Amino acid sequence: MKLNNTTAKTLKKDFPIFKNNPGLIYLDSAATSQRPKSVIQAVTDFYEKENANISRGLYTLAAKATEKYENARKVVAHFIGAEKNEVIFTKNTTESINLLSYTISSILPKGKNEILLTEMEHHSNIVPWQQLAKRENMKLRFVKIKQDFTLDINDLKNKLSDKTAIVAFTYVSNVLGMINNVKEIVKLAKQAGALTIIDAAQSVQSLPFNVKEIGCDFLAFSSHKMLGPMGIGVLYGKKELLEKMRPFNFGGGMIKKVTLEDAEWADAPQRFEAGTQNIAEAIGLAEAIRYIEKIGIENISNWEKELLKYTLSRLKEAPGIKIYNPGANNSVSIVSFNLKGIHPHDVAELLNNDGIAIRAGHHCAMPLMEALSVNGVCRASLYIYNTFEDVDALASALKKITEKFNR
Repeated sequence: MKLNNTTAKTLKKDFPIFKNNPGLIYLDSAATSQRPKSVIQAVTDFYEKENANISRGLYTLAAKATEKYENARKVVAHFIGAEKNEVIFTKNTTESINLLSYTISSILPKGKNEILLTEMEHHSNIVPWQQLAKRENMKLRFVKIKQDFTLDINDLKNKLSDKTAIVAFTYVSNVLGMINNVKEIVKLAKQAGALTIIDAAQSVQSLPFNVKEIGCDFLAFSSHKMLGPMGIGVLYGKKELLEKMRPFNFGGGMIKKVTLEDAEWADAPQRFEAGTQNIAEAIGLAEAIRYIEKIGIENISNWEKELLKYTLSRLKEAPGIKIYNPGANNSVSIVSFNLKGIHPHDVAELLNNDGIAIRAGHHCAMPLMEALSVNGVCRASLYIYNTFEDVDALASALKKITEKFNR
């Protein structure tokens, strides 16, 4: 399906949130996307028609639940170009990275003690590594961003060394919208002998990619940012690495054998999925992926570029605006900005009065705010159900706000 302003209006009808909130202009998809009827129905159908626990019962409902859950794993694996046994279900990107930070010690390269991150990381890709560094007596280093809001690749090259054990970085900045060159970064990290971890929370819904082509060791993302349910996320890991790693959660479902003295772990990915899982949510995630694939990820990417170009051109009309975005060729449709002399929270509240939902604050990226020399920013993030008219409404409202504050 080729996306344009007309088809975006048609797609919006698939999302009940807009019918139930007339006049809503939702520009906060980077925080969480809305869900189409098909995803909501898939979750409802499980609870109403198929509810049972997986991998435990021999009766029909349990067999169906297990089949649907494992089929969801296949759908996710195909979507990112992985093998089925390389996909671990978690709660979200944050839990995926935390799980990794607690299990990666056994595969850390010998003689290396540095973790390399970037200034544009979400707290979820900073704090877990800070804690690992404290536990393992490692050192954190950070790649700087340039004045054009892109990553400084020369700084990355300079900070990579024979001491670098881990390179963890975001595919797309949740503040800047910046698309990092993941293939280049992974290649450089591999040349240094480091493990590579990608935070893909802001990219899987917008950009086509394949983990095997990229060559990363691990990758994490969330369902709720890509039209799926909350409470389900994914950690991808190369199978040869996952099999070497000890689990983090212990209990039922992740073991081969238990005695009174010891236990033997199941193979990956089951060894990392202790206890009852978010079964309905995994099924919902699979349905969200089907919805995205029906539209076509390339079509989504192209429409976001058109929306972003239009948004940048319209927002520049607002007096005193400062935009933090590298431009349509290097970004997804995330636009952060500030209005001179007006606090981001005031802007967000006034926009809310006009039915426009944006995010304002530090966006779980305080180190990036410091690098930008601001306390916070406003952020408008658009997706497939947004239109030029939504952008026009935002631009018009921002103009009114600046006029009100500058009387």
